[in-house]
Amino acid sequence: MTLAKPLLILALSALISGPGAALAQSRSSFVADAVRRAGPAVVRIDTERTVTSNPGRMPQMLLMDPLFRQFFGVPGIGMPSQRTERGQGTGVIFQPEGLILTNAHVVDGSNRVTVVLVDGRSLEGAVVGSDPITDLAVVRVSSGSRLPVAPLGNSDAVQVGDWAIAVGNPFGLDNTVTLGIISSTNRNASKLGITDKRLDLIQTDAAINPGNSGGPLLNADGEVVGINALVRSGPGAGLGFSIPINRARNIADQIIKNGRASHAMVGLVLQADPRGARVASLLPGGPAARAGLQTGDLITKAAGLVIKDPSQFLKAVEATGVGQPLLVQAQRDGKTISFSLVPVEMAQSLKP
Repeated sequence: MTLAKPLLILALSALISGPGAALAQSRSSFVADAVRRAGPAVVRIDTERTVTSNPGRMPQMLLMDPLFRQFFGVPGIGMPSQRTERGQGTGVIFQPEGLILTNAHVVDGSNRVTVVLVDGRSLEGAVVGSDPITDLAVVRVSSGSRLPVAPLGNSDAVQVGDWAIAVGNPFGLDNTVTLGIISSTNRNASKLGITDKRLDLIQTDAAINPGNSGGPLLNADGEVVGINALVRSGPGAGLGFSIPINRARNIADQIIKNGRASHAMVGLVLQADPRGARVASLLPGGPAARAGLQTGDLITKAAGLVIKDPSQFLKAVEATGVGQPLLVQAQRDGKTISFSLVPVEMAQSLKP
C-alpha cells in the first residue's frame, strides 16, 4: 500500500510528459522550424526598369505651338522623357551556385536586378532566362561564400488540408511569414480568367500580397512545394495561388540548360464540353489542321487518356513534347476518328 501513491504520481507524470505532450509542443512550433529551415534562402529582389514616354504621339500641330507646350508642360518636339520604375518581389535560392527561382513578371523588362539576402547583403543579379507562359524566371548571383539553399519538396504529394506557409516580402516588409492550408490543387489558370498561361495552380488561403510574388510556399516540414504567383482581388479576394514546385523545377532546368523553356502546341483552340473538349478553331497549317481535325470535332481521347476538359488535352500535349506523335480520338457526326498529331514548338510557330 505504501507504493500506491508514488506509482500514481509516476503514472500521472508519464501522461503529462508523454508522447501527447511532446506532440503538442512540436505542433506549437512547427512553423518556426519550417521557416528556420527554408527562410535563410528566401531573398528580396529589387528591380529597376527605364520607361520612355514619347510626347510625339500628340497631334503635331499642337506640339508645334509653344504656348500649348508651356501651358501643359509638354517637352519640346522629338524629346521623349524617361523615368525609372522600381519594383520589388521575392525569390528563393534553390542551388548553392547562386541560382534563384522567382516569377517572370518580377524581373521582365528590368535594366537592373538587385538581390538582398536575409543577412543584409546586396548582390547584383543577372536574369538567366524567363518563361512568360509559366510566369517563371531564374536569376543568378555571385557570392564569395556558399549560399543557403531551400529544400525542394514534391508538389504531387500535396493534399487539400495540408499546412501552407508563405514566406516573402509583401509591401516591402521583409521576411514576412503567413500561415494557412492548401485549399485546392490543380486549379487551372484559365478558370481564373488567365488565358495566356499554361498552369495548374495550388490554391491556398495563406496570405499572399504584392511583393510575395516569386517567394516559396512551404509545407509543414519546411520544403518548398510552390512558387507564389498571384492573389485574387475583388470578388473572392484573399485566395492565393502558387505554381507547383515540380513544374517550376522542370522549367528552371530548361532555362538553365537552354536559356528558355520549350512548350509544345498543336494549333487549336478548345471549348469545354460535357463529353470532352470541342475544337473551336484551328491554326491554318498547324499540326491539328494538317492531321485533319476540323472545327466542331469533339476530342475524347489523347495519348490513351480520356479527355474530360481542355486542360487535360493540354497536359497530354505538354507530356508528349515537341516532335513526338500524339494519338488523338475525336467524334464527328457520330463517328469515332483517329488522328496522329506531331506537336511543334510554340515559340517558332508564333513567329510571323
